[in-house]
Amino acid sequence: MTDSVPSPVFWCLVAATIVLAALLIRVALTASARRRTIAELEAAVEARDTGLRHMVEARLPLLEQARPPAPKALDPRLEGTSYALSVHLIEETFAGAVSRARVRADQSAKAALKGAMRALQGLAHEQQLSISDMQERHDHPDVLGGLLEIDHANAQFGRRAQAIAVLCGSWPGRQRAASPLVDVARGAKSRIRDYRRVQVHAQVETAVVSRAVEPVVLAVAELLDNAARHSQPNTTVEVNIQPAHNGACIVIDDAGVGMNDQEIQQASRWLEGQTAVDINRLGDPPQFGFPVIGVLAERYGFRVSVDTRSPYGGVRAVLFLPKALLTHLTPDDGVGVVREVRGPSAAAPSPAPAASAPAPSAADIVGSTAGGLPKRRRRDAAATDAGASGGVTAGSDESTDTGGRSVHETASRMGAFARGTRSGRAAVQRVNGHDANTAAGSVPAGTEDPTDTTDTAAPEALHGDDQDKGITQR
Repeated sequence: MTDSVPSPVFWCLVAATIVLAALLIRVALTASARRRTIAELEAAVEARDTGLRHMVEARLPLLEQARPPAPKALDPRLEGTSYALSVHLIEETFAGAVSRARVRADQSAKAALKGAMRALQGLAHEQQLSISDMQERHDHPDVLGGLLEIDHANAQFGRRAQAIAVLCGSWPGRQRAASPLVDVARGAKSRIRDYRRVQVHAQVETAVVSRAVEPVVLAVAELLDNAARHSQPNTTVEVNIQPAHNGACIVIDDAGVGMNDQEIQQASRWLEGQTAVDINRLGDPPQFGFPVIGVLAERYGFRVSVDTRSPYGGVRAVLFLPKALLTHLTPDDGVGVVREVRGPSAAAPSPAPAASAPAPSAADIVGSTAGGLPKRRRRDAAATDAGASGGVTAGSDESTDTGGRSVHETASRMGAFARGTRSGRAAVQRVNGHDANTAAGSVPAGTEDPTDTTDTAAPEALHGDDQDKGITQR
């Protein structure tokens, strides 16, 4: 009887123990689950922080620079979540804002530069008119020599302003008649600082149509300036005008430092003209040359490439003109391109000036005109020009411009030409004053052309320096 008494208590204790064990197991399982959940949440938070840090430090700066962004660093567990979608939306919004801001900044900069360059082009044109007027009024060689240097500097200034204006969306601003390719190359040569180092060789007798003359001159000038600036001062820049199957080519070879693969790729992208040019990202100082050429090539239909090495170790630039931009001039057409300035341009005087033009001798005087002006026998133009240029004979290649004439000699010839022209006009006025029956502005019978009363070396000198200038005016 007494042995059966502890049984209920024992079983109660057993039941309580079982219940307590179950509760402990449940608490342990719950705590473990919570620890796993907390660990997962901490890992998710850490993954989000890492992804956000990667976006701020790596992806957004690349988007700001308009470069391909770095690969995404989001944890795979976050793919497809609302967080990943929010991050993607942030990147798209940021990229759009940067693009719009860049476009607005580029448009504002281009508008400001275009207005400034238009004003500068106007001032350069007014200055050119003043220089031309002074060249007509002054015949002293020293004065004319200084005017020639100012003239050449003004031509370079005008080219720079013109190139920047074109890059900003403006047009070249000049309309010229059709011109031979060799004159186009010489016109481009006259607009750079080191024009004496450029040698032009022509193998074709074709011309550029009117609407493309000024753009091609500007593009070739930028190529020549680039070639001269990146080569030694004692080297030459060779320009060869060659025929092609569907047009003509202007090939420019320099002996400069060349370009590496990255520079060639960047230049090719600019020269294609397909990508928008951000003038705020052209370097410091900005490099306008290739972008300007690309804009002109895309606008007018010619092509330019610089991806070939020249035989002299530098860069070979090739400007290809299709048949649509070429034409042929008849002898009656005259010279189709008008020079930018009337006076020949020149840079600093050469170290060794050439000999002055030979003065006319007494044997050349064959009589006098009705106004008392001496008549001179005409000299052979080729012989005169050969003696003035220091040994270049009439058989030399006319397409090669050596540029050997000094500024002082050029100024002397221009001064002689101007003095003779004024003397002839004065004589005509005196004759007209004595003869009431002579029509106004006409020359009496037996009177030679006023320009024939000048030193005969003057016309050849002016013509030769017009070739140095590039594009002649008639």
